[in-house]
Amino acid sequence: MAIQIQQAITVGKYLVSQRLMGRKHFPLVLMLEPLFRCNLACSGCGKIQHPTEILKQNLTPEQCFAAVEECGAPVVSIPGGEPLLHPQIDEIVRGLVKRRKFVYLCTNGILLEKSLSKFEPSPYLTFSVHLDGLREQHDKCVDRDGVFDKAIAAIKAAKQKGFRVTTNTTVFEGADPREMQEFFDFLETLNLDGMMISPGYSYEWAPDQENFLKREQTKALFRQILSPWKSGHKNWNFNHNPLFLEFLMGDQDFDCTPWGSPSYSVLGWQKPCYLLNEGHFSSYQELIENTQWSNYGKKSGNPKCTDCMVHCGYEPTAATAALQPENMGKAIGALFGG
Repeated sequence: MAIQIQQAITVGKYLVSQRLMGRKHFPLVLMLEPLFRCNLACSGCGKIQHPTEILKQNLTPEQCFAAVEECGAPVVSIPGGEPLLHPQIDEIVRGLVKRRKFVYLCTNGILLEKSLSKFEPSPYLTFSVHLDGLREQHDKCVDRDGVFDKAIAAIKAAKQKGFRVTTNTTVFEGADPREMQEFFDFLETLNLDGMMISPGYSYEWAPDQENFLKREQTKALFRQILSPWKSGHKNWNFNHNPLFLEFLMGDQDFDCTPWGSPSYSVLGWQKPCYLLNEGHFSSYQELIENTQWSNYGKKSGNPKCTDCMVHCGYEPTAATAALQPENMGKAIGALFGG
């Protein structure tokens, strides 16, 4: 099953209710960053470039719950940094599950296996393990040998204990389509609950600015990578709305909905989105009401948005597009791996 039915139904009802209320700017996924610290220093990440005094800070569980309730999104992604470094991450996750939020705890996998005893399997909890390719490619991306093997061991241990596990892969400029296809084939052997992919896009603070994809590069590369999936020769288990995958290949033309994945961290509500660092608001309401949304997205002409095709901006668009009658068949098919 490509997309969990319970989550799909909940999200579908939520989208319909927002439409019936006439709301244009509403969240779908809250990106909750309880800390920026990490036990890796990946060259494509800008989060760990914050000053030391910021890296030492944690959101409290109460701050996390207040942000979730203020925002109201049905899905909560917990990136970082490395969330498993947070001393109260188990309390945070329990509180979100109790609130019936679908939680994706994003981790590089290094601490996952020894942390499993802190959590209980639930249809509301998924561990999203970051893997950027097979062993050599992944360890190169994270600049440390042995991380791939540790992550794979953690995935197997989590699955054995009954947890939901997905992977999260960032595709950078220069990726070999055949190697990516071999990587997806390998992931299929792990009995995952889905795979997630997104093109790399430049964080302003990332040390490596040379390997991020331009828009036309993204389309061409993903057409090659996903051609076996598109033709039906491979039934890779993607945890995505198929419209988003079609968008990556250039078969759909969407505009960004940056309000669909608001980001909350120790600094507050990031404006305007997870990728652009233009300051912070103290409340979600301020973010929605005081951001000039027409200044962002490809159609705005903002040069910072020209090449971005990242999931946090475009999956909310694809989710809304799935409600259109001509797209419902694809969305329903995705529930059953079709």
